[in-house]
Amino acid sequence: MTAQPARPERSGPETASVMDVSPFKPSLVKAVFRDVTPMHVSRSAAWAAASVTRTVLTEIIDGARGAAAKEARKKLIPRDLLSAIDRNVELEVGEKWYDHSPTFRGLTGVLYDAEGVIVPSRKRSRSRKPSAVVGAHRFEAGVKKLLRSQGATAVPAMVRDLDGIASVFLTDLARDAAMVVREGGVKRFGTVTLVMSGEPAPTPLLKDSLRAWSARTGDRRTIGTDDILAATTIQLFGGNLRQRALAEAREATQNTSAG
Repeated sequence: MTAQPARPERSGPETASVMDVSPFKPSLVKAVFRDVTPMHVSRSAAWAAASVTRTVLTEIIDGARGAAAKEARKKLIPRDLLSAIDRNVELEVGEKWYDHSPTFRGLTGVLYDAEGVIVPSRKRSRSRKPSAVVGAHRFEAGVKKLLRSQGATAVPAMVRDLDGIASVFLTDLARDAAMVVREGGVKRFGTVTLVMSGEPAPTPLLKDSLRAWSARTGDRRTIGTDDILAATTIQLFGGNLRQRALAEAREATQNTSAG
């Protein structure tokens, strides 16, 4: 009987390569972009957008796991999501979903108009026009795959919220990427460094990178990888999450060719 080759030891979910898990397929990413813009999206750009979305969701799940662990729970619930966002402002992404989900009603608070009258909660739209909220269900399979890769499980309400956040975040990323192409670069950008007490400050983005994104080259009909990276700097604050998202997106696109 021939000996089977030894399998390499598996590292934990925190140390897995960004290419080990691809929960959001390029075809899904391109479908979201088509809802936003008629521009062509290169294959490498789709991989980059999928990678950035994955990084953001992974960080949210990790924060929620930490909150659940404090209560000796393994299954994630919506309260864990709120705790993760409360502890790390970088995770406050996909804000348009907050008005839609019951989980965030307490977080957003009561809204008043200019005359001090309470604004009723926004009703769910019955419009057939594609939107990030209407299309959130498309992300369910990817979210569940990402949860499994992180060794986590979640109640349906938590999965729904992660669906919604992923959908809204990717839709906003698509809009910003299209804006970068139309305007020929990032015309309005800045860096905000978020530092937690007792933690070292993250390495700032190189000025050369910001300068490159402020002066885009190429045609005005195709969204490329650099456009996704530029849009990422708009969507994410200038902290560790932004740095990690950019680094992992570059790694994810190293072995992909432009489509």
